Amino acid sequence: MTNWINACSTADIEAEDSMRFDHNGRTYAIYRNHLDEYYCTDGLCTHEEVHLVGGLVIENTIACPKHSSIFDFTTGEVETPPACENLRTYPVRLDGERVMIGL
Repeated sequence: MTNWINACSTADIEAEDSMRFDHNGRTYAIYRNHLDEYYCTDGLCTHEEVHLVGGLVIENTIACPKHSSIFDFTTGEVETPPACENLRTYPVRLDGERVMIGL
């Protein structure tokens, strides 16, 4: 059963941006794309465990701020090395103005 966690307000994330969310000792990244859709992945790059938040978000991708690996945050897939392992993704739903992530 999915446990829905109240992560943030929709107003907390600008279009084509991300924010860090920590819960139960884990770090997640929540994204808002150019179409005002919200997504969530693990918050650390799979290459060297650098926080992804702060990396460049363009449409549905995030670039790791350290070595520029690019991930599609809608699927978690690596688009550009040096990372070679995909990110884990989590379901997102909106409850009014709240962003809920399924953990």
